[in-house]
Amino acid sequence: MDSDKLKNNDPIKRFVEKDTGSEELSPMDPPDAYDPQNIESVPYENMHPFLQKLMDEHKAFSEVLNKFEEALFNWKNNNWIFNDEINKGLKQFFTFFDEKVPIHNSKEEKKLFPLLHNKLIETGEHNSADTSITGINVMEDEHIKVAQVAAIVFNFLGLAARLPDQRSREITYQSVFNQGMAIIETMKLHIFREENILFTQAMQYFTEQEFNSLID
Repeated sequence: MDSDKLKNNDPIKRFVEKDTGSEELSPMDPPDAYDPQNIESVPYENMHPFLQKLMDEHKAFSEVLNKFEEALFNWKNNNWIFNDEINKGLKQFFTFFDEKVPIHNSKEEKKLFPLLHNKLIETGEHNSADTSITGINVMEDEHIKVAQVAAIVFNFLGLAARLPDQRSREITYQSVFNQGMAIIETMKLHIFREENILFTQAMQYFTEQEFNSLID
């Protein structure tokens, strides 16, 4: 995805400046990409090893997302008829999402996010109406919502196979495609925000001792 296209708006900044009720993010309605708040991104080689590991996992997931996207488009263009290549792309995504993504998200949610959340509050980068809310809440919300939509996509695939008429199957498959694409778009933007905003903020605010405390 073109990084210039990703730099239009700033949902994290808008989120912390407004009430969260009006800024809910959802993979069913992917947020616009944004300019990273005049923050200069830190190159991979200058990131702390803890963050480099997360970025390596992002790279692996991005490759799976690309294969998933390719499979979805091939499936749609093939009039919703499965073949070995399409099945492989779909299976790879759901296997990765089931086995790898929860481990990755747990590292962020239990280690990186709590510390960075506190740092953002300390530096005043929080919701103006509720100082306990920061951009971290956006990222945690996306973790939950994408998992929910992935479960829907998986279940719809199983449901469609049991539907008796072709028209109903096609409608369900179209829904699978739409929601699958929403997952892809949301996760690409999610990864972009983490690597270009949150990880850079962590490099700015964390001490070496704090970083080391995150490593198992």
